[in-house]
Amino acid sequence: MVAAIFRGGSPSLIGFEACSGAHFLGRALKHQDHDVRLIAALFVKPFVKSSKNDFVDAETIAEAVERRPRLRCNQSSTESA
Repeated sequence: MVAAIFRGGSPSLIGFEACSGAHFLGRALKHQDHDVRLIAALFVKPFVKSSKNDFVDAETIAEAVERRPRLRCNQSSTESA
């Protein structure tokens, strides 16, 4: 469903906290020509400002992707990995 939201739009910068689901979505979105960055939780943590919930997580990941263009990101794993 998330990949369908981005289908047909202009290429975008999309950030995810790295996990197995993020690798799946990252591959799907890269096939649609989006710039996908998977960030390890270790690198997201310094941007957290308050208690953990989905909204705060999304805001934190967006800030990390936007503010740190050279932030070391994970590559999407292959389907066979």
